[in-house]
Amino acid sequence: MTDEESTTSTEGAEGAKSVKSAESSESAKDFEPLTVTYERLRHSTDAAELSEFARRQLPDRDDQAAFSRATALLEAVGGNPNTPLEDRVFLAETMPFPNVLVKLAKDPEASVRKAVAGNTDDKNWLVGRLTKDPVPEVRDAALRNKRTSWKMRLEGAQSPDSDAQILDFLATLGTELEPDAPKVLSSMVRRAVALNPNVSMQTLAKLEGDPSLEVRHAVEKRRREREK
Repeated sequence: MTDEESTTSTEGAEGAKSVKSAESSESAKDFEPLTVTYERLRHSTDAAELSEFARRQLPDRDDQAAFSRATALLEAVGGNPNTPLEDRVFLAETMPFPNVLVKLAKDPEASVRKAVAGNTDDKNWLVGRLTKDPVPEVRDAALRNKRTSWKMRLEGAQSPDSDAQILDFLATLGTELEPDAPKVLSSMVRRAVALNPNVSMQTLAKLEGDPSLEVRHAVEKRRREREK
């Protein structure tokens, strides 16, 4: 290599290094700390920006820093009422992250809470909370979610606010649906359905042939009460 070639090569390397350094400096200048971006998105009124964040593909989980940042920002987007309704419903249906779902579970729109209630990635305590929602459709969606605890299912079966449709569903647990469910717990739910004033005659008739003696006795008791 000649002295001229050596000099050119060295200058090229130095130039590349300078460009890379300048790009890194520019990137660092543009990078917002997480807390700054979070607060900006939490209070943003820019529906387009919020929608883009809601639909943005998540980084690979192997990049833990980027992944954690993205999920934290989704919490801000999900909790912002200025995020378009269809995007909040999308997040409520698809997100597996408790921090995002907790925000969406408090959404003023029932359709968003209903989507959270039906999300099978919910923690049981969160879906259990939604079984107490003031809107019947949200409560029903939560009670149909397999993540709901048996305690919540039993309370739903006992509740005077439960309608005939959700009682029809609860009456099948441990028999037609989830046949491997704990026998004692599932029969307690079906017994409570039989005793609920809102149970339909069709469901009551079906429970007459229930495999649990306790449930059959409850059906008899309910029929006697109706005949009075």
